[in-house]
Amino acid sequence: KASLEDEDTFKILIATDIHLGYLEKDAIRGQDTYNTLNEILDCAKKNKVDFILLGGDLFHENKPSRRCLHSSISMLRKYCMGDSPVTFNILSDQTVNFNTTQFPWVNYQDENLNISIPVFSIHGNHDDPTGAEGLCALDLLSASGLVNHFGHSHSVERIEISPVLMQKGSTKLALYGLGSIPDERLYRMFVNKQVTMLRPKEDQDGWFNLFAIHQNRSKHGPTNYIPEQFLDDFLDLVVWGHEHECLITPARNEQQLFYVTQPGSSVATSLSPGEATKKHIGLLKVKGRKMNMQKIPLKTVRQFFIQDVVLADYEDLFTPETPQVTKKMEDLCYAKVIEMLEEAEKERIGCPLTPEKPLVRLRVDYSGGFETFNTSRFSQKFVDRVANPKDIIHFLRKREYKDDIKDEVTIDYGKLIKPTAVGGLRVEDMVKQYFEAAEQKVQLSLLTEQGMGKAIQEYVDKDEKDAIEELITCQLEKTQRHLQARGVTTEQDIDAEARRCHRPSGANLHDCVSFLTAMNRAKANRLERGEESVDQDMPDVDMNFADDDVVASPAPTRGRGRGGRGRGGRGRGKGECC
Repeated sequence: KASLEDEDTFKILIATDIHLGYLEKDAIRGQDTYNTLNEILDCAKKNKVDFILLGGDLFHENKPSRRCLHSSISMLRKYCMGDSPVTFNILSDQTVNFNTTQFPWVNYQDENLNISIPVFSIHGNHDDPTGAEGLCALDLLSASGLVNHFGHSHSVERIEISPVLMQKGSTKLALYGLGSIPDERLYRMFVNKQVTMLRPKEDQDGWFNLFAIHQNRSKHGPTNYIPEQFLDDFLDLVVWGHEHECLITPARNEQQLFYVTQPGSSVATSLSPGEATKKHIGLLKVKGRKMNMQKIPLKTVRQFFIQDVVLADYEDLFTPETPQVTKKMEDLCYAKVIEMLEEAEKERIGCPLTPEKPLVRLRVDYSGGFETFNTSRFSQKFVDRVANPKDIIHFLRKREYKDDIKDEVTIDYGKLIKPTAVGGLRVEDMVKQYFEAAEQKVQLSLLTEQGMGKAIQEYVDKDEKDAIEELITCQLEKTQRHLQARGVTTEQDIDAEARRCHRPSGANLHDCVSFLTAMNRAKANRLERGEESVDQDMPDVDMNFADDDVVASPAPTRGRGRGGRGRGGRGRGKGECC
């Protein structure tokens, strides 16, 4: 460590998933993300870092509020502008590296700005580019000279990742970045060798190769993640954003021989086990081809404690037939919550920056004949002691898969869900699981699982009440036009032609057009009714939208070969840059 402290050493502060503005209107938690960003920037200044690297999702909302933008601009100006000299040089073509702005050069080299700590950031799935101009909130900060937004790929057919080449003394660093892209689309592009990572023309082995990515790391479906084996093996360190569990200690991938650091989020955006891991940022030091990562615990993060209780395990205290069993269940849960509050209080001693009220979640498995109790009444006991009094208790019940599902009428959607997955299961995953378990005769014919899943997601997440109805209408109209054009009349021909119209080879494109048409209609209907507009942009045209944030639990296994052991599927780049 002592050797990594001279004019040849890069000092880089690494953080991801800050989610600025999350719950900013909440009376208790509204200031949390702002306090933590302030702590991160203050830490960068105190450690005199060369630059800050952010791995996506700086903002929680795609359209941050005025308060959120004002706070971020104010803090970046306070900590990142100043007279301290920047002691590294950019050697690559900056018009290629920073291609989202009218000022395509690194901000500290702008003669009109006085930057002491440059910030380099890729975008995440929360603050990704949208609209005809393809702009995101990071581009506002980039145009104002406060952030260097890189890693934005404009093409949907081929991705060329050109590194930002830096040199400090004798150390040469190649910074690669790829902003969030829908996982299934990116997976497909890697498999089809449509992703190329360019390398410097000269002295390729003399560069430390650092890659920032914002995708699913843990497997959420056959192609709904990016296997580490897809990434090129010349990389030295991968900074993996999007996953919220803090696994910041670099872990070696034994197959590709690079290291992966997963800083995790700096705020808990869901009450799931992975979010309960203590939050850290990293101070990365690079000299030559050697590196050292120092974990820095965040002091302003609100504490989060989570426990699981299986009522059936407490037979010595009560059973479903025990008199006043509900009161005994409440007493048990009360004792568990008190236990977590006492632990939080002990940890908070000597940490004045830590918020006073912790987040507490008790997951109660009431399988075996137990009934739930009134959670609202229970929560009232802790309204002055916890930050989330409305959702302390989460009931779940163990359900098993049924092998004898006969028809649509007898299918219980709940049977398709494992209790351990409730915390991170998406609506579209539930739809997919339903049709995987259902027999052939109850499969969709005019709609696809993916299209229906997306429509339901719009209904659940954005309250688009007409999303499902309009999707069905659009698909029906499209199929009718197809059948009329084909001139089919018999029932058998109609069935065959309808299936052909929606066969998988064209499903993505058809789904995309129908889905966007349906969502536009649903939005128009909502506005016509005078309902308040949902502050969300239309989703990406690919139909494979970026997922909500997920927690990698358990952590991905090193050296796993899932999704592509063969080298042919990685899209290895042979190109050159600079």
